[in-house]
Amino acid sequence: MSAIFAGLKVIDCASFIAAPGAATVLADFGADVLKVEPIGGDTFRNLWQTQGQPRAVENYPWLQANRSRRGLALKLGTPDGNAVLRRLVEGADVFITNTPLPARRRLGIDYEALAPLNERLIYASFTAYGETGREADKPGFDSLAWWARSGLMDQVKGDASLPPGRSVPGMGDYPSAMAFYGAIVTALYRRERTGKGGHVSSHLMVNGLWSNAYLAQAKLCGADIPRRVPREQSPNPLMCHYRTRDDRWLIVSLLNGDEQWPVFAERLGLGSLKADARFATGASRAENAPELIAIIDDIVAGRTLDEWRGILDGHGLTFGFVANLDDMLTDPQVAATDTLVRFENEELMTVNSPIFVDGETKRRPGRAPGIGEHSDQVLAELGFSREAVAEMRAKGIVAG
Repeated sequence: MSAIFAGLKVIDCASFIAAPGAATVLADFGADVLKVEPIGGDTFRNLWQTQGQPRAVENYPWLQANRSRRGLALKLGTPDGNAVLRRLVEGADVFITNTPLPARRRLGIDYEALAPLNERLIYASFTAYGETGREADKPGFDSLAWWARSGLMDQVKGDASLPPGRSVPGMGDYPSAMAFYGAIVTALYRRERTGKGGHVSSHLMVNGLWSNAYLAQAKLCGADIPRRVPREQSPNPLMCHYRTRDDRWLIVSLLNGDEQWPVFAERLGLGSLKADARFATGASRAENAPELIAIIDDIVAGRTLDEWRGILDGHGLTFGFVANLDDMLTDPQVAATDTLVRFENEELMTVNSPIFVDGETKRRPGRAPGIGEHSDQVLAELGFSREAVAEMRAKGIVAG
């Protein structure tokens, strides 16, 4: 198991995906992560059963976002519950939360309440829209604050005449989790130098704009952002996608078009067009783009995706294909790169976190905890007697 974060104690007092996702990466590299959730369980546990979600025998979103940690069910906002949390915080290295700011203050888990308990504590705060401004207290999900607010929802659609594109669940949360992880690790590095903890934060809105930074920076530099046109009218046929005979999509990304066009044309069987004045330069290809796209459409439609991959591979052409989730199960490159890993002691697989460190073997993922699955164990470690734990159970302060 990786020893990078061995001995690091992390309290995951967060819900849904982005904030817990950062804790998962810490756990992958050896941290001891404790999930603190309400007595009745984190509401995220129920997402997989809501209308429109894929059906499976496993609670897959909970399994992915909350693997490799222990679980404590605790009623915060009560004297006894907060006494338990304070004792946890006194011995913790990182406290992670995405509880809305007003609720943090009400429950007594805001930075001002917890920081005085432990000068080495990294208080990691994740929100939808940041911690300042009139929307600081506003809750939100990645579909709202990351996808819609950033301009991505407006831009990522077939063309400007179509309705805004819908996001995939967690699409903004998982990359935001990596930014949040980076904030935490940066604070840990600072603590190594100063001995002091502190407050770090990230939010969905800034992560969304960061993901859309190419076009956002263009706008900041005064550019007029063109509206998307239908694929058949794309301005660059060498940066486009084409349907194959087996109804798959081949996507090409030939940035060095003037050098790569002759090679691409030859591989497509369009050698006679290499010197055609309509397509010989980037400017002429743009001027005649619909015509060239139609020609390539006809050619690509004559073969399967696998056939085209065999024809185009090995010639310095940057291309790919639009994968579906079935492809993930059989993709040899996914298998070769440990992108999918097995849970400990079982055949079920999960998506690996996207950071690899030479010489370090990540912890084998462990099952996400049941509601308060490790409550007794954690409370005993904190020094609570069996009688004290039994009394807290009777009062509804702990569960599991």
